[in-house]
Amino acid sequence: MTLVIALSAIVRDVAVAGVVGGLLLVMAVVKGRSAERAMLLSRISAIVWVVAGGVYLVTSYADIALISPTDPGFGQQLWSFMADIDLGKAYALNVAAALVTSVAVTFARTPSEAAWSLVPVAYGIGVQAETGHAAGAADHHLATTSLYMHLGGSAVWLGLLVALVVVRPTLGMSTKAAVSRVSRMAIWAAWVLVASGAANAFLRIGSVTDLWTTTYGRLLALKLVLMSGAIALAAWHRAATLPRLSESRVRDTFWRVMSVDVGLLLAVAAIGGILSRTEPTIPAEVVAEPSPAFLLTGYELPPRPDALQWILQWRLEIASAFVIAALVYLYVKWAVRLHRRGDAWPWYRTASFVVGMAGIAWITQGAPTVYGMVTFSGHMIEHMLLAMAVPLPIVLSAPITLALRALPSRTDGTRGPREWLRTIVESRWMRFMAHPVVAAVNFAGSLVVFYYSPLFEFALRNHAGHLWMIVHFTLAGYLFANALVGIDPGPTRPAYPMRVVLLFATMAFHAFFGVSLTTSQVLLAPRWFGLMGRDWGADAISDQQWGGAFAWGLGEFPVLLLAIGVLFMWRGSDERAARRRDRRVDERGDTELDAYNAMLGKLKQDDDSPQR
Repeated sequence: MTLVIALSAIVRDVAVAGVVGGLLLVMAVVKGRSAERAMLLSRISAIVWVVAGGVYLVTSYADIALISPTDPGFGQQLWSFMADIDLGKAYALNVAAALVTSVAVTFARTPSEAAWSLVPVAYGIGVQAETGHAAGAADHHLATTSLYMHLGGSAVWLGLLVALVVVRPTLGMSTKAAVSRVSRMAIWAAWVLVASGAANAFLRIGSVTDLWTTTYGRLLALKLVLMSGAIALAAWHRAATLPRLSESRVRDTFWRVMSVDVGLLLAVAAIGGILSRTEPTIPAEVVAEPSPAFLLTGYELPPRPDALQWILQWRLEIASAFVIAALVYLYVKWAVRLHRRGDAWPWYRTASFVVGMAGIAWITQGAPTVYGMVTFSGHMIEHMLLAMAVPLPIVLSAPITLALRALPSRTDGTRGPREWLRTIVESRWMRFMAHPVVAAVNFAGSLVVFYYSPLFEFALRNHAGHLWMIVHFTLAGYLFANALVGIDPGPTRPAYPMRVVLLFATMAFHAFFGVSLTTSQVLLAPRWFGLMGRDWGADAISDQQWGGAFAWGLGEFPVLLLAIGVLFMWRGSDERAARRRDRRVDERGDTELDAYNAMLGKLKQDDDSPQR
């Protein structure tokens, strides 16, 4: 039974990689017959995923319950396992994600439809990350998030290589372009694997000696060696093989090395499946007397907050940390690219972006997120900074404008990063969300919807929900600020008087929201903040009222800065209009004034003429 479980896990993971690789090729690498072949790979892989996931579910339960699948009561017990036990729910949801994916890829034809088909795949990988050793690790959020990134990164890398081999006969003259694009995408997947693998190793290996003295450590070391070989081959492809890919002999050499690359990654996937069934060197330990805070959050209470603790408290959230680092790297790279080709890009925009990203890093990794888990006031500080403060420097840095200027355009009909960015920015949905009035309603209204609905407690209890909260409110703040003072494309910006009206309406709404919290006696998320068991600070309802005061104060200051920015832009617009008019008068004369004087002269002439 153990062998069947391990084999079904390996087949499942490889099938997921096949789905991902085929869809990514359709989205950003190939077109025509090659795209059809890649989509066929995704469809077949989705069906294999369904079957392998079902086998893994059945055999895993049989192994856990020590019952044979042929037992008459097995079906009823399996159903109870899927309905009532978290592990069974995760296994069942993974199979459900595979079923939804198989339907989606059946009807997908275009790059956009392929992109939407990746949504259930991402969900399936997410529920898979909630199982295994990560579910019992000491730092549950770090363990599950890093495992999710690891599973996703390996699926992207392995899937891209397998899909490239499958579509090889149809590539023809586009082989070099396809391989180059896949190579760049694989490098990003490699970075994801490195970051997440390091986090997983930190959580599961007690010491360096465990790498050669324990079964789990030896398997992990072997996986690292094989992954290093795959990364080295990928780097060698880009540096040596790709520039000479047009030569037939070198092309044959490339495909021979590619087969080795794919073989190494298949071995890595196989070892990963075995590791999932092997006890790590740091086993999951049950806390003898967990505190209420530990039961709710998975962490012990932080120290009493003071000025020093708001500097010292940090907790790694690897997904957001990786995204922040990647965005800073790309922004600086694009700015340098513009300078090298002689295009101007103001240094203060780059500095503004770095400041904004540093702010998000502190909010998501530092004290705001640490205290935001245990106090309402801390959560409100985290929220207000995300929605009100950090979007301002990001908007002033104009990242979309920079990307559109720095990224190369494709002329072969496929969608590269620039084409995808334009597709998103110019879509009807984004134009609707970026409209100043809609952006203002979303900016202010989603505040009420979030805090006065079950979404608030869901974001507190579910780490994925917390990450979505970060993304939503940061984007909401960006869209609102960009509609008023930004230069990035997207919204049809209104006249300056209307911008001022929107700003002060938003300011009034935030003031009303803050006052309502400071005077309310009804505790929000009572099963969270009311049961936290804090031995420091104000009681839960008083802390919530303090949070309302923070919402009022922190919300008004950034809006005031926006208002000042709008007024300066209004003044600058009037001055530019006056200068344009003066230049036109110098070049062509003041035709409007001449016409007006001619009209007055005609009226005077009519008045002076004798009445008949």
